[in-house]
Amino acid sequence: MKRTNTKLKPAVKPDLQIAKPTKTVKYNDIDLNAWRDYEHVKTDTLWEFPTRSREGGHSNEYHGNFIPQIAQQLYERFTKKGDIVLDLFFGSGTSGIEAVNMGRRCIGVELKQEQAEHVEQKFTPEQRVTDVRTICADSASIEGKEKVQEALDILGKESGKDKAQLLILHPPYDDIIKFSDKKEDLSNCASTEDFYELFGKVAKNGYDLLEKGRYAALIIGDKYANSQHIPLGFGCMAKMNELGFITKAIIIKDMQGNERAKGKTANLWRYRALAGGFYIFKHEYVMLFQKV
Repeated sequence: MKRTNTKLKPAVKPDLQIAKPTKTVKYNDIDLNAWRDYEHVKTDTLWEFPTRSREGGHSNEYHGNFIPQIAQQLYERFTKKGDIVLDLFFGSGTSGIEAVNMGRRCIGVELKQEQAEHVEQKFTPEQRVTDVRTICADSASIEGKEKVQEALDILGKESGKDKAQLLILHPPYDDIIKFSDKKEDLSNCASTEDFYELFGKVAKNGYDLLEKGRYAALIIGDKYANSQHIPLGFGCMAKMNELGFITKAIIIKDMQGNERAKGKTANLWRYRALAGGFYIFKHEYVMLFQKV
């Protein structure tokens, strides 16, 4: 029998795989070729967090501050490392603390001077230069907008960008909690219509200061007054849409376990609900918008 020369193909090791190139979208660092590795990133519209995170410098010292887990989800989903987050209702600085923790930067606007000074002390002198800027101003004013733009010009100089990459709006829920005696404070509006109007001015500044194509998050709940449900979330959503934002998602966030202890007042509210024919709020909204 005639023998033929055949070249044997080299054996391929089954565990040797060619790494796929990283595939991301322009507004985050999530590798879509490894999407199964991001189970911690929520993609549904019901967010449940059993407790408020107290790690990484967070605390529950301030009425109405949103939980850090919201910032964590929003930052990983809608920002890249080094991006600038603009928070026009800075409050206790949750958005700034989490920006530092996750390698982002933040500009926060706070109306009350004493609160702004208190929040600044949560960051090191170096962080206050490179990572977090706290501005004491009225977020609805031209002056406040100009101060933010000055900060954006400085922080974005290296990247050549003069706009924020994510907008956070967590306003007072109308007059439910009074945050100050200032007339510029949304919690002091004479009516809900005035609240919507003033919120719209803040959102307009945010729209102008946000990079095109990037996202805005509105964290808000509704209220009950004068024997009726007042849908603050949807009223503010309408203002966002009027400005040119498109609505991308409405997320329901369970508030149970994230609020300050109510004690006996929980029973009082249950009685009032039974007597008044309404239901007790156990949720708030995280509404997502995009500037197109």
